[in-house]
Amino acid sequence: MKRLVFALGCVVALGGVAAADAPLVLDVWPYNAPGEIGKIGKETATDSKPGEFQVKRITNVTHPTLTVFRPAKDKDTGAAVVIAPGGGYAILAWDLEGEEVAQWLNSIGVTGIVLKYRVPRRSGTPNDVAPPQAQMDAQRALSLVRSKAKEWSINPKRIGMLGFSAGGNLTAWASTNFDKRSYEPVDDVDKVSCRPDFTILVYPAYLLAKDKNGLAPDIHVTKDTPPMFIAYAGDDKVAQGGAELYLALKKAGVPADLHIYASGGHGFGLRPSGKPCSTWPQRCAEWLTDQGFLKPAAAP
Repeated sequence: MKRLVFALGCVVALGGVAAADAPLVLDVWPYNAPGEIGKIGKETATDSKPGEFQVKRITNVTHPTLTVFRPAKDKDTGAAVVIAPGGGYAILAWDLEGEEVAQWLNSIGVTGIVLKYRVPRRSGTPNDVAPPQAQMDAQRALSLVRSKAKEWSINPKRIGMLGFSAGGNLTAWASTNFDKRSYEPVDDVDKVSCRPDFTILVYPAYLLAKDKNGLAPDIHVTKDTPPMFIAYAGDDKVAQGGAELYLALKKAGVPADLHIYASGGHGFGLRPSGKPCSTWPQRCAEWLTDQGFLKPAAAP
């Protein structure tokens, strides 16, 4: 089995649902994705120029997919997380906030599933909420993963969602709007719950109302909202949204952790640095353990 050296210095074996040296990739939708409008160019992936902060950027996504990274069998807890990379709803930061995150999750015994949702924002759609196409992809992805729980040896009650920046906004939306589909059901997969069992938000964007007073109207926190872990750097201009979300969660009686580090800006992912914000993965693993989501999987 080939081994990949991960950004955090971990070495994790991949395997399980796909060939030993490659993750499984599957379509989010059985046919063409619903809700498309306008024309989008050919999907492209570009790397940063030498000397720039290195990020692989994907855009012009019309064919949403899930890429499934499995942990080593002897570490597998049965938990899984759907990952929504950020990128301002214009691109997807595919490695920084996708593949590298899945590999970190593998290192703590969690199946990491990277969602390639539709970007950029389609012309003519509202610009103050998560784009409807991305909303559809997120809800469908959560139901699809849960529908595969038995096949993939995943606990259907330990399926979470993790998002960064715009992907954090999408994750917050999916975590507070699971009671109503954003599209007409297309098959039996859509009969399966799209509620995450837990939510991880790392510098989520677009959470505030336009007047900066309270949460955006499409973020509906109730007592049924899943428990949340939230992390920001204090010098990130969108950090106020996380504070407002935390207060709403506490008011609703939903378990939540909020970490605001002194510095780190926006878009730090989980690559090591000398700043305290780099410790969020350890704090998140502790929180997942405390909440009971990293209990060892039951013996077959």
